[in-house]
Amino acid sequence: MLNRVIFLPAAFFLASLAPLRAAVEDSVKALAATGREGAGNEAAAAAWKAVVSEGPRALPALLVATGTRGVVVDNWLRLAADAITDAALHAKQPLPLAEVEAFLKDTKNAAPARQLAFDLIAKTDAALADKIEPGLVNDPVQELRRGALARLITAAKSKAGDDAKFAYLHALDAVRDEDQTNEIAGALKKLGVTVDLPKHFGFLMKWNVIGPFDNTDRKGFDTVFPPEREVKPDTEYNGKTGKVKWKTVESKDERGKFDFNKPFGLLKGVTGYGVTTFDSATEREAELRLGCKNGWKVWLNGELLFSRDEYHRGAQMDQYKMKRRLKKGANTILVKCCQDEQKEEWTVEWEFQLRVCDSTGTAILSTK
Repeated sequence: MLNRVIFLPAAFFLASLAPLRAAVEDSVKALAATGREGAGNEAAAAAWKAVVSEGPRALPALLVATGTRGVVVDNWLRLAADAITDAALHAKQPLPLAEVEAFLKDTKNAAPARQLAFDLIAKTDAALADKIEPGLVNDPVQELRRGALARLITAAKSKAGDDAKFAYLHALDAVRDEDQTNEIAGALKKLGVTVDLPKHFGFLMKWNVIGPFDNTDRKGFDTVFPPEREVKPDTEYNGKTGKVKWKTVESKDERGKFDFNKPFGLLKGVTGYGVTTFDSATEREAELRLGCKNGWKVWLNGELLFSRDEYHRGAQMDQYKMKRRLKKGANTILVKCCQDEQKEEWTVEWEFQLRVCDSTGTAILSTK
């Protein structure tokens, strides 16, 4: 069992924090110089020892440095923080938990640093971590939210009947990650409640689609077909095998997948387009998150956001995240989805899923 440590007031550390931060920054520079082939390892090891030798008073400066120089440096800093904490616990030295907690609660701090702050608290004072974690259920950092949601799910499992239903619905209001959402939705289904997963995640389900256009030898990806120049619902165009025109199709897939094979058939070497209008209540920041295993391009209000010319390497929810600002009112989203000419059974999929959400994964719903 871990020893409880003495809490020291944050003010005790403020006087020495500035020079410590400078010292840690010098050490961070040495750590950042570490190369993949081992270059700089000797200097990094010396810098790491220098940081650890400062003891508990270096923890606030370590937190400030974490998340500023990349994963390699973060790993060194986390190891240093763990070494300092382990030594302090063994020697029953006081740790600046008040300042670590304050750092954690400031959501402007870097996500890796805030995660490290919580891990240090959990390692040092389990009771304090138990007190803090439930309040992280809507935290912008995914890893911090997950622990809080796991507590809600565990609590719901211990209940029955309407009490269980209420507990799971409470968890559903806060959950964002796919696996935890599936667990909650499954439990609610057994209790007689059907969860609207497309609405919960913010998947776009209704599309106007047109195709097929050509993608022989994968040339269609870079070919500018008419839908990239104009979207006119009543206009016909020359497709791969004849005239094509727009049609309205609504996905019924609970994971929000739109399958081009359904309106067009099982085709190969083809390109399809889908367009939809998303009405935003306000001008705001948002993320368009796509899952797709085909070649694709996405436009928002005529601006190409991103594209990927590769096929059948797997797809998952939120595979690609595109941050943009929605305008108030109607926003036009256009998706180009290309299917190649591979014949294997596992290359049949010609589909995508797209949702609109904020940076935490909370769905943003169209007003129309």
